[in-house]
Amino acid sequence: MTRKPDPYDAAEGIPGPYDGDPVEEDDLWFLPAQEPGEAETEPLFPTPRAAPRPLFDPVEWRAAQDVLSGDLADLALGFGALDERLRAGPRQWVHRLALLEVADLGWWAGDRIGAERLALWTGLRLGATGEDAQALARAGWAVRRLSGGPAPDAGGWAEGLAGFLDRAGAEGDTVPEAVADLGDVMAQAAALHPATRAAMLFHCWIMLGQGPSVGLEAAVMAARHGAAMGRGGALFLPLALSGPGALRGAGPAEQKLTVWLRGAAQAVTAALLHLDRVAAWSVRAIEKTGDLSGRTPPALIEVLTAWPMVTAPLAEAQTGASRAAVQRNLDLFARRGLVREVTGQGRYRVWTAAV
Repeated sequence: MTRKPDPYDAAEGIPGPYDGDPVEEDDLWFLPAQEPGEAETEPLFPTPRAAPRPLFDPVEWRAAQDVLSGDLADLALGFGALDERLRAGPRQWVHRLALLEVADLGWWAGDRIGAERLALWTGLRLGATGEDAQALARAGWAVRRLSGGPAPDAGGWAEGLAGFLDRAGAEGDTVPEAVADLGDVMAQAAALHPATRAAMLFHCWIMLGQGPSVGLEAAVMAARHGAAMGRGGALFLPLALSGPGALRGAGPAEQKLTVWLRGAAQAVTAALLHLDRVAAWSVRAIEKTGDLSGRTPPALIEVLTAWPMVTAPLAEAQTGASRAAVQRNLDLFARRGLVREVTGQGRYRVWTAAV
């Protein structure tokens, strides 16, 4: 059966009820005049386009730095004092501060690794369980990065960051995209103060990084780079020794930098006060052990200066003395008020200097 054509069917060439009269091109008065044969090259309604805003604008951070010049000067003054103190003091102090800093950073990052377990792990690779083996591995990486090795910008930002984070490719010449983006941001901030660049580095990696260790990585990188304002005595800028206040900034650059500078200044002050107590304890320990013979007592004093928490196995490994000699001297130190026992768990009894 043949279908009867619909009079309003467009396929039949008959106009529909809503079709108007065809419009001639000459009637389109709102179009610009165009010569015959001329190709249309301009957009119909050209509008200006705003330039894409960078992820972290160095100009914004420079403006924040100018506003907060007083806070920046306070931090630089305190860090200069810490840098000189560490340059003149025993080399063990840097290691001690690194252990304390990582233990406090772990609580902020959610790993909850105490200083005594961190000391066991970094000194003897002991104390890890199936549940927190990865957390201890991250903490050990942080201690190594804070207490030695090249800075994050060594050899250029992209390559330096990849090496610092152990993110280089299989052949060592491939930089992951996130690390390359971070390197580009930091390369544009060369005119800023190291403390300001450290804040940018921290917040940028928090945004770009991935995985459970992003927060710890960001804090460690920023701490190492912030130490560029010193003279090499202090290898990192303390951030968490007085609490994680410096790491909790949010909002625009000025708010982030305000929290960062003031929190870091408090952490630097806490580090200076701690070193004062350790120095006073070291003098007292030498005086109270002057009547003891052998090399174990002075070696134990050095170990207790470098490690905030000490176990008998760790002291044995660090001093080279026998377990019996270490335990006997630790008990003697305790009776003379030089150390106190934190826990009593068999062979893993933990001792700390009574600073």
